Amino acid sequence: MLSVQEYLFQLVRDIRDIIGGKMNHIKSTSLIRLWGLLNVPMIFYCRPSIVNINDQVVTLKIPLKWRTKNHVGSLYLGAFAVGADLSAGLLAMRFIRKQNEKIVPIFKDFKADFLKLAKGDVHFTCTQGDEVRELVNTAVQTGERQNLHLNIIATVPSIDDEPVAEMVITLSIKVKE
Repeated sequence: MLSVQEYLFQLVRDIRDIIGGKMNHIKSTSLIRLWGLLNVPMIFYCRPSIVNINDQVVTLKIPLKWRTKNHVGSLYLGAFAVGADLSAGLLAMRFIRKQNEKIVPIFKDFKADFLKLAKGDVHFTCTQGDEVRELVNTAVQTGERQNLHLNIIATVPSIDDEPVAEMVITLSIKVKE
């Protein structure tokens, strides 16, 4: 039987494997949800699933269910924020964990343009892996705070491939001393 501390250390190692691409999407999804339950309950509540994760792209899905719907039957604003936050955050963590420095990502601002009603499961995609890698490397080299606007496109593939929302979230990182 694992102690609580041993269990949490194992969870952290498993999260690192997700970010590093060493796990399948089913196990990755389960661990992201567990991490959400322990750290950011809204993530757990929205039930995101990882669709694709690599050094260039992160795509995740938030299902349109009773817990994520608004009063008109489309995805609720808060669920859009969770999808944008998590897709950008997972991409950033892939590169941050490769450094031997203590770097904590934060998001400075969030802008969203809602183009259509999201009447199905929504996929959130962030495709700026090269820019995030460069941002992390610059932060490590200079020791100064670095910011990057990340674009997240939300689509409902079950209906069509047209974006239902376009979001910009500013990732801000600095090496902790």
